[in-house]
This record gives sequence, structure tokens and C-alpha cells, in this order.
Amino acid sequence: MPGAIYAEGLVKTFGTVRALDGVDLDVPEGTVLGLLGPNGAGKTTAVRCLTTLLRPDRGRAVVAGLDVLKQPDAVRHSIGLSGQFAAVDEYLTGRENLQMVGRLYQMRAKEAKRRAAELLEQFHLSDAADRTTKTYSGGMRRRLDLAAALVVSPPVMFMDEPTTGLDPRNRQQLWEVIKQLVSGGTTLLLTTQYLEEADHLAHDIAVVDHGRVIAQGTSDQLKARTGGERVEVVVHEREHLQAASEVLRAFGKGATTVEDHMRKLTVPVTGGAKLLSEIIRELDTRGIEIDDIGLRRPTLDDVFLSLTGHVAESGGAGEEGEQETAR
Repeated sequence: MPGAIYAEGLVKTFGTVRALDGVDLDVPEGTVLGLLGPNGAGKTTAVRCLTTLLRPDRGRAVVAGLDVLKQPDAVRHSIGLSGQFAAVDEYLTGRENLQMVGRLYQMRAKEAKRRAAELLEQFHLSDAADRTTKTYSGGMRRRLDLAAALVVSPPVMFMDEPTTGLDPRNRQQLWEVIKQLVSGGTTLLLTTQYLEEADHLAHDIAVVDHGRVIAQGTSDQLKARTGGERVEVVVHEREHLQAASEVLRAFGKGATTVEDHMRKLTVPVTGGAKLLSEIIRELDTRGIEIDDIGLRRPTLDDVFLSLTGHVAESGGAGEEGEQETAR
């Protein structure tokens, strides 16, 4: 049975640009799917198709048990959407913005007022509730935008790069709100360029590049594809690189990478901390002085680079299509 968010073979083109090239997704109820990819990968286009803002050229999508193409109005009443830019009226207060959204959803005035107060408290905005939002900081506007998407307590939420441009403190606050939301049973599709964010929040991650899902799995499953742990050594003297390379070759499970200008060597290993202590002893026995040594587990940055050949912050071929959807 399809999950709370389901897509099969979604295709969307803008002129000669194929922004989506057969995207398949299946998000179980009450979980978070992180849609991870660079600018132009197709993330925003996918969200816009799933939330009825764009009509796909081909494919099928079901959200909250409703057919996106056949029942768009019903879908809109069952979802919340927080886009890349805070969609709040800067001439209204925070409270007025939330009450307005409630009234647009045909809530009674008393209920809209109660829900607004509840959300202002939840998002730590009560002290600024009666200030016009043009006086809010960027982080406050993002929190208010997310609160507006939750006025009707939707069972399914879409967040398109919700923390882009926020400082670390505001980003952390939004992460906590998102975790509380999901713990209450909400299903969430989250697009992000931040690998740490996907790692921290998502139960499952789909890596998107050039309009296709090129890999999917848990964070640990994706990291396992890069070859496991690595030992990194920085020698004190450049002339010791060759001797240190011989030591690492004896303990490693693959080729040793040498970065001469940084005096750094890296080798894939198995054995963890126990092996690390053995390498340190052998380097000491050979009189090789080191400045640093550590056991590094692969990150999602490593995963993305190994899958796509480029870092997550670079643009992709679908960038023109992504820009087109934002106009």
C-alpha cells in the first residue's frame, strides 16, 4: 500500500530542460524523507508537483490517500507547505498573519484566535506576537511561516529548504520544532542542501541529481556505500610521507590517498579504534612523528560526492527548470 506521500514516474520539463526525469518516491506515514540535492537537481519542482502547484507532464502522485491530479482541492486541504522564502504579510502582526490563515481555512474566528496563540507559543514568538512582521528577523519570519503551514494541523507537510539562510542557532530551533511535529504523527517531505540536516532529521534520504533519484536509503545505508571507515594521518615532516604510507598500506583495506601539500594520508580500514592504536604504535616504532591522527566515518558529503562526482552546493543541469518554477 502506498505511503502518505507517493510518486511514480514523475516527469516535468521546461522547454529543453527536464527538471524531473521519472522520479519515484514512497514516504511511510509518520516518517521524514529528506530530498537531498544541489540547486537545480529537481527538488523544488518535485515539491511543487506533489503540492498541486505544478502539473507533471507524466506520472502519478498520491498524497494523504488523495490523487494529486484528480483531487487537487482535497489535497490542498490535507497538506501544509513551507517554501524556500517566508510567505508572510509584513504589514500584519504575527498574530494577525496566523489568524488570517485560519480564517482562509474557514475556521471560526474564536478557533483561529486560539490556534494562533497556541502556535505563537510553540514557535517562541509570543513576545513578538503583536509586532508587525516587517520588524522580525529572518529566523523569526521562517518560524512564523512554518507556524502558518501548521494552522490546520495537516497530516502531511512539505518543507522546501526551510532553514536556508538561517544562522546555526535559528536552524537548531527549527530542527527541534520539526522533530516535535513528526513525533506527533505528521509525515514530512523535507528538501535540503544541508547534508547535516538530512542526517539529523530524516528517517530515509533520497539523493536527487539531474531530475532523478540516484540513491535512497537510511543515512547509515548510504554512508556504507562509500566504503566504511577511514584513518587520516597528518605527519609532522613531509619527508615522512613515504614511510607513513607504507605503514598505512599494511593496515588498510584499499589504496592510500596522499595529500602532499597538507602532509595528510588517508586509507580505508576495518577494525575501528583498536586498529587505530596499532597504527599509532607502528608509526612511533618507526620514528614517524605525527601532528594528528583520527578515525573518520564517512559523511553524507562523501556519499554525495561519490554518487554524483560533485559537491552538493554546486548547481545541476536542471537549474534552469528550478528557476522557472520560482517565477
